[in-house]
Amino acid sequence: MKEYDWAGWQGEIIATLLFVVQGDKILLIEKKRGHGAGKVNGPGGKLDEGESPLACAIRETREELLIEVSDARKVAELWFQMSDYPSICCHVFMGGEYVGEPTETEEAVPFWADLADIPYERMWEDDRHWLPRILKGEILTGKFLFEGEKMISMEIAPARF
Repeated sequence: MKEYDWAGWQGEIIATLLFVVQGDKILLIEKKRGHGAGKVNGPGGKLDEGESPLACAIRETREELLIEVSDARKVAELWFQMSDYPSICCHVFMGGEYVGEPTETEEAVPFWADLADIPYERMWEDDRHWLPRILKGEILTGKFLFEGEKMISMEIAPARF
């Protein structure tokens, strides 16, 4: 794998993901537009001016799925250096309690997946490396280097938030 010098790195885009987990199920989306359209992920998006990452994760989930998550907690911070897209610092949250019914919108098609059968083949390549770990309770930082949609380098380490 290619080495990358992360010293002094800053994300050009600050973004969020929020994974809703209940029992042995995870709420995922098929993204309908924007960066990663057609891929499976958790709901999320870019921070608005003056918005905290937590507020963004809750707002984006409300906009994409029409649900309001009440117990989101930060579980990871992921850095993405990409060859064909601005660099992204992504704050990842997890929760289980929400109000509303997950509903398809212009941005996303929601669906529940078994934790044992997450469709990693439809997701970004990095997800299979860190998502299982946060689902087991780990708190992580991750650094990922992409050439197009191909991951060419990764570092994952424990974190404290």
